Order: sequence, then structure tokens, then C-alpha cells
Amino acid sequence: MKLYTDAELAQILDKNIFHRIGEVADELGVECYLVGGYVRDIFLERPTNDIDVVVVGSGIEVATALQHKLGKNPKTGRWRAHLAVYRNFGTAQVKYHDTEVEFVGARRESYDRSSRKPIVEDGTLEDDQNRRDFTINAMAISLNLSTFGKLLDPFDGIGDLERKIIRTPLDADITFSDDPLRMMRAVRFATQLDFEILPETFDAITRNRKRIAIITRERIAVELEKIICSPRPSMGFVLLEKCGLLELIFPELHALKGVETKDGRGHKDNFLHTMQVLDSVAEKSDKEWLRWAALFHDIAKPVTKQYDQQHGWTFYNHNFVGKKMIPGIFKRMKLPMNEKMKYVQKLVELHMRPIALVEEEVTDSAVRRLLFDAGDDIDDLMILCEADITSKNPEKVKRFLGNYQEVRRKLVEIEEKDRIRNFQPPIDGDEIMRIFGLSPCREVGDIKERLKNAILDGDIPNEREAAYKLMLKVAAEMGLKQLEE
Repeated sequence: MKLYTDAELAQILDKNIFHRIGEVADELGVECYLVGGYVRDIFLERPTNDIDVVVVGSGIEVATALQHKLGKNPKTGRWRAHLAVYRNFGTAQVKYHDTEVEFVGARRESYDRSSRKPIVEDGTLEDDQNRRDFTINAMAISLNLSTFGKLLDPFDGIGDLERKIIRTPLDADITFSDDPLRMMRAVRFATQLDFEILPETFDAITRNRKRIAIITRERIAVELEKIICSPRPSMGFVLLEKCGLLELIFPELHALKGVETKDGRGHKDNFLHTMQVLDSVAEKSDKEWLRWAALFHDIAKPVTKQYDQQHGWTFYNHNFVGKKMIPGIFKRMKLPMNEKMKYVQKLVELHMRPIALVEEEVTDSAVRRLLFDAGDDIDDLMILCEADITSKNPEKVKRFLGNYQEVRRKLVEIEEKDRIRNFQPPIDGDEIMRIFGLSPCREVGDIKERLKNAILDGDIPNEREAAYKLMLKVAAEMGLKQLEE
């Protein structure tokens, strides 16, 4: 973080777009201020494109005047800036080159308990700052020319940035009750910025957690995606669990928490284990949906948990059950029901396969089958599997990681030799039907399966000539005859 004087802020904002906004505001006789995340991120020295301007008056009027101020292209006759007006919300957006500025009039808000949609009235800058979610987002910088660069910070947002604290400008219970999405935002900002939520503020989240029921799943999903894309995403999920929100929005993840003991034998806390895996994956990859796979990889352990006198606690087939659970969870949470979901399903289903290779001899056949099933996602799968080693025994960890290196070496070797990744058989079903005069039938599928298994088991190379010979042999066993050419 870096502190700036008003003069230094004026220098930072010495850009054509901000000066033009100030000129327009002065011409219209209104006050206008840069607010929100852009101001916060100046002090945090974080890059941002999120430019919000509050006008004590009509934001739409200032945005329209700004478009005119920026003028038209003399060659095309078109406005240099694109203007979009949203009269229902009293907002407007101006897009100028690669810069987007949102304009809104200063407003006062009041809420009905059954909805997060506020009753909005025109207000002062003070009213607008009072309605902000957190002190660090309630700072404003003047864009009017006489006061250009002047910081207005009524709730000591600067101090909270220095202390790394998330707190609300006004009474936290009212803030969260009015708009319960702010509870998710508090956790999200704490996670993104590595800040602490003030204890009194956090207690208010706990008290108001059931209010989350009025928030749409889509809005919650957006916040969860931002949490999972943070540098240390476990922080967000631990906070959600601690305040009681996780049980309400993601009960399957909450169910992982805790340890059950029987006959003096317990199992690891699968929630804490999942958090470790998630952070480990996040250190290795920025891929959002790989991180979701880490979050989901043990999701079925609570429903597959059994106690066996001989083996202790078991979670047999939790990877297969987890794969089946994912579509229902994605649908309920309004996560995408597309290839992203299928990708998560695949990694959850396959995440036990490499460890089976580790515990046994790493055979060519097993590696071929793993390559075949994982395809282009094999590297992501290996990242997940290596992250899944969370034992406190350093020797065990070292041994497993060493074995995984052997698996990786074998994967490269087999792929170079046999071209199994995204494997397509040398002979397809259409050719089989043509050769033997068949229509689609079980026999065609059986021949294809035999060819595939022979290649994956290493009985024949992944080549047409060898596959053709085996096809003729299998067909003869079935009593099929080749058509004469």
C-alpha cells in the first residue's frame, strides 16, 4: 500500500478522460467524484479498469455531455465515445477507446426486508458514501477542476487499508440485512486482498447469514468464482464455513467437515484436506475449473463413508459417486452446465487412478489407459493428484511424489511411442461396416472395443496394418466374412 497527498492523487489522475469529466461537471454546475474500487486500488497499487463516477445530480446528463465534449470523428461523423443509458437504473456508461466509465447519480437507499432491491432517492455525496458496503470502498476523489484530486474519506478507509481490515461504514447488521450479498462480498474481499474481517463485522455476518436466502444463486456463484480465483482460495471457504454461510450455499462442502472416531480410529478432516489440496493447486495453476475440480474431488466422501473392522474408515468409489453428484450441484448453484462441468467431472472421476499406479507397478498398459481416458487434461489431472498428497509424514510425501515423477516420465514415453492422447482408432466403425457389409450392430461395437483394448494393452501397436490384421481375426471368430472387392 502507498499513501498519497491530494496533489499526488491529482497527478495520478492526470488523464484526458478525468479532466474532460471534470470540465463537463463544472459546465453543468454539479459535483462529481471518482469512487469505489478504482480509488481503493490506487492506494493498493493494484491495476484496475473499474471506473465509477458519482454525480451529485444526474449521472446520465453528465455522461451525455461527456460524449458531446469528446466530439465526433471528422472522417466518419460518428461519436468518438459510445454512450449507453440505463434509465431504469439511473445510470449510464461511456466507452472511450479502451476505457469504460460508469456514471450514477448520488443516491440515498432504503430497503424492504423481502428484497435486496433498494428504494432509491436522489441524495448527497454523504448519502452515497453511507450506502457503500465497506469503508475501503466508500472513499471518493473529486474530479471538479477546483478540487481535482481531493480525497474524501469520511470512514477512514485509508486507515482500514493500512490495517488490512474489512468493516462496514455504518451498522453492520443493517448493512448485511439490507443487502445480504454484501456478506459474500466481505468474504471475497478479505480473500482477494488477504485482509481480516473486523470481529464485530464478522459476528454480524454470522447473525444475518440466513438472509442469504433472498439472494439469487447467480449472484452467489459470481462471488464464489472470485473467491476460487484468489491467490489463497481456502481462506474464503474457511471464512464461509466459520460464519455459517457455507452450510446454506454449499451444504455438500460443509458436510466434509469434522472427524468421526470409532474403536479409537478416526479419519482426516476432509474439509481441511480439501482446502489444502485447493491451495496447492492454486499455487501451481491459474485455471479456474481445475481449482473447482480440487474443491469437488472428495465431495462424495460423506455419502460413501463406512467403517470396516479390518480396514477402518473407507470411502470406496467416492470418485465415481462424486462424478454423479456434480451435475445436480452445478445446476442448483447456477454454475455452467457445459464442457466446464464435464471437465470437473472427468478430473473427479479420474483422480484416484494415478495413485493406484503409484501403489502398484507402473505398467505401460495402465499408463495407456490413463492417457486414453484423460486426453488433453492429463497434465491438469497430475497437478490435482500431486496436490492430493497432504500426509504429515514427510517420508511418505517424498515417496509418493517420486513415484508420481515416474508416472509422468512414463506418460511422456508412452505418448511419444503410441500416440494415445485423444486416441482415434486406426479403423473406425464405418470402415468395419463397409468391409463386412454390416449395418450398425453390436458386432461392430465389439470389434472396435477389441481393437481399442488391444492397443491400450500393448498387444498391437497403434497402427493401421496391425489393427487391420486383428480386425480380420476377430471378425472370423464371430463368423463374419469380408466382402469381395
